[in-house]
Amino acid sequence: MEITDVRIFPVDEKRVKAYASIVFDDCFIVRDLKVIQGESKFFVAMPSKKMKDGSFRDTVHPLNNVTRQMIEESVLGAYEQEISRPQTL
Repeated sequence: MEITDVRIFPVDEKRVKAYASIVFDDCFIVRDLKVIQGESKFFVAMPSKKMKDGSFRDTVHPLNNVTRQMIEESVLGAYEQEISRPQTL
């Protein structure tokens, strides 16, 4: 499995710095990942929905740490590129 596209959508929220979409093997897309500023570093949160009891549950997520790391490196790398680009008006 390969990540073939990553799109970053910067936002100006308290902890959420961007939303992202990733495409796997040019045939499967996952939308609404979040780039979140933690206390010591940025991390990627998977898409989730709010449950009746007020908790949140991921709607999609990797099943192993290798895949999680691959997703996080791709999304955070694309985020760094996006925020370092000169802003156009």
